[in-house]
Amino acid sequence: MEDSSAQASDLTKVKPEFDILATDKQNLWLDQGFTWLLRFIACSTVALLFWLSWIIFQNAQPAIQKYGLGFLWGQDWDVANLSFGALPYIYGTLVSSGLALLLAVPVGLAVALVTSEDFLPAWVRSPLAFLIELIAAIPSVIIGLWGIFVMIPFLQPIQDWLYQNFSWIPLFSTAPSGYGMLSAGVILAIMILPTMAAISREVLLVLPKDLRSGSMSLGATRWETIFKVLLPAGASGIVGAAVLALGRALGETMAVTMVIGNLSQITPSLLDAAYSIPAVLANEFGEAGDDLHVGALMYLALILFVVTLLVNIAAVLMVRLIARGRS
Repeated sequence: MEDSSAQASDLTKVKPEFDILATDKQNLWLDQGFTWLLRFIACSTVALLFWLSWIIFQNAQPAIQKYGLGFLWGQDWDVANLSFGALPYIYGTLVSSGLALLLAVPVGLAVALVTSEDFLPAWVRSPLAFLIELIAAIPSVIIGLWGIFVMIPFLQPIQDWLYQNFSWIPLFSTAPSGYGMLSAGVILAIMILPTMAAISREVLLVLPKDLRSGSMSLGATRWETIFKVLLPAGASGIVGAAVLALGRALGETMAVTMVIGNLSQITPSLLDAAYSIPAVLANEFGEAGDDLHVGALMYLALILFVVTLLVNIAAVLMVRLIARGRS
């Protein structure tokens, strides 16, 4: 007993090598060092963002000085005569991304609900969610090739039917060639679907079980619980998922370049060819020789950067408004 008491007494006297609660010089140095390391990383990220913006702004100066804000609504893009305008590309980028979001949000929410609720056995839900998330790992050029050889032939009869029966509607008023805004929107929707579905699924999974139990115990049906309790409770996270998906759609390059038709024009018809900012950057930047041509392309990149930034700011404000409304 005396030996045991002595060993216990010795153990209490052993000083740990590192105690996070201690305030001696060594631990204080580690704590402050780690804090400054995180501050440096955070500031470096912000500095990189401003540096990148400054480089794009500097290289866009020839076009900014010549066209000013008129570049935004100019519609001519004539490389031979060095006449440039951005409106067809801004229009193509926003419409194709908006169409993709319109298609991806309901499908992504449906996938999130099916893989987070008990509509299917657990051994089916997890592999299904993993397979959908796996789409995000496919290179965009592969999806573009799939779009050319599989998706466009699949969509061609549908586009022909829309044109033959609804050509009186401006959205379907031109004869389809397969390549165009609708094809670009569909392929973008497929590419952003994993982002929308995966984040929405995680949001629904972390909602407290008490919400489901309370709603069901009060007599609500499953669908009433989903639409009146779960989706409103996870609205801020779902909006965040939609904005991340939109950001991916705005910046997507290769797959869109391969299916959108690459024709600089503004037309209300979704069946007609169009162009986007990432597509024109990919197609022309390598061959641009004149400073004004390079400046016009960098001006387009700057516009895309600002649009993406505004979308993210709007999303943050929307999430805060939703959270404030819930509170």
